[in-house]
Amino acid sequence: MWEAKQLCPQIKIILARPERYIELHQQILEAIDTAIPVAAVHSIDECCCRLIGKECQPKEAKRIAKLVKEAIRDRIGPALRCSIGIAPNPYLAKVAADMMKPDGLTVIQKHELPEVMYSLKLDDFSGVGPAMLRRLIKAGIRTVEQLYAADEAQLRAIWNGLVGSRMYHLLHGEDIPMPLIKRRSVGHSYVLPPDARTPEGVRGVMVRLLSKAAARMRSMRLWTRRLELDVEIMKGQSWIAKRDVIPCQDTRSLLEAFEAIWQAPKGTPIRAGVTLGKCVHDAFMPAPLFDFEKRRLSLARAMDRINLRFGAHAVYYGGMHGAKDAAPLRISFTTIPDPSMPW
Repeated sequence: MWEAKQLCPQIKIILARPERYIELHQQILEAIDTAIPVAAVHSIDECCCRLIGKECQPKEAKRIAKLVKEAIRDRIGPALRCSIGIAPNPYLAKVAADMMKPDGLTVIQKHELPEVMYSLKLDDFSGVGPAMLRRLIKAGIRTVEQLYAADEAQLRAIWNGLVGSRMYHLLHGEDIPMPLIKRRSVGHSYVLPPDARTPEGVRGVMVRLLSKAAARMRSMRLWTRRLELDVEIMKGQSWIAKRDVIPCQDTRSLLEAFEAIWQAPKGTPIRAGVTLGKCVHDAFMPAPLFDFEKRRLSLARAMDRINLRFGAHAVYYGGMHGAKDAAPLRISFTTIPDPSMPW
């Protein structure tokens, strides 16, 4: 932001409106549903629909895709457009959607593979970021044609396991089920505003992030076994601390663990992060044994109910006073938050 202001002194800074984006996201899903059911939502701007029976015929599939475009235009407005990819599996459909933007429609049929993909670059494929691109090049794969020429064992070796095998089958048009993903961590991070870049400011933000993560964790019915703290400092340095904890779900126990490992970092902090790791679901946890554990968990859940009814920060721990408005609602790459939740 500071660099943008230097380069363009007249720039107008517009605050993001996550609540409005989520509202539009829901309207888009409703519009798509008028043409074809939404099978899965992958992010704020990406979803997947399943074609069945005669819908799989290219002509019929294109007709449905055009109905989706019309529904979004008619219900949301002409300024918002979408690109649609149709392919033998969701992975290739995503690649196809990126091949023609904006407002594109690309169809890839299985008999066209792999030649239809040869015009792409390796990093046009989802899952091939800078690090993976370097690994592919190190393995002698520099083009998409070479990627398709590699056998399953080669891709498995490059991706270090089953992900490489999945990639091989997806690239060749096989529609294999997505693996079940178990949530193992809950976390939040926040870029500190200038007035919070002090030892007291960053500490208050950390307590706020911890309280927010703990409330979210309880809403997911998870228990944590590890607390991780991360502070990024000016000039590329960082301060990191970790502590294993007795499985817990209440905020007070986590605050005690925080106090045991917290040290004000030297230098100017610019970003703070908290992660609750090694999470386990309620179903695999015994009931609290001691009375103090039961009281702490009862208190945490009572605070959640009060904040849910009367609004965020109706009650909160004093350690985050002055930083309770830090880490406002944000939309991650894979999770659409519920604006009605107080965390």
